[in-house]
Amino acid sequence: MIRFILLQNRAGKTRLAKYYVPVSDGEKRKLEYDVHRLIVGREPKHTNFVEFKAYKVVYRRYAGLFFSIGLDSGDNELVTLEAVHLFVEILDHFFSNVCELDLVFNFHKVYLILDELVMAGEIAESSKKVILERLAELDKIDT
Repeated sequence: MIRFILLQNRAGKTRLAKYYVPVSDGEKRKLEYDVHRLIVGREPKHTNFVEFKAYKVVYRRYAGLFFSIGLDSGDNELVTLEAVHLFVEILDHFFSNVCELDLVFNFHKVYLILDELVMAGEIAESSKKVILERLAELDKIDT
């Protein structure tokens, strides 16, 4: 099960945080700080998986952003890494070459995209085509 999803820039500023388990505000800030410290200093030659407390963190860096997912220790890291890549592809297609400012100014749309991909801590949809079709339908309703 996915415990949390974090999008952070290189400076450690959290641009998106979604938690699928109850966590207090103080614990959230500490978790975000600790995860950033853990992954930002890792060499690129190391794997994108790291043990963290009672679970694993799967992360991937795209340009200046770190996409991090905390999961149970028994979950498959490669499936999660593929889900991160799918999320980035969908963001890139939806925002036409996504950048950090798109995430900041359109955070509600980013959460909507994330909710189409992950539901209750599990990957709900793995088809880029299906997710983009749903987003197009929702965009029609919005305008």
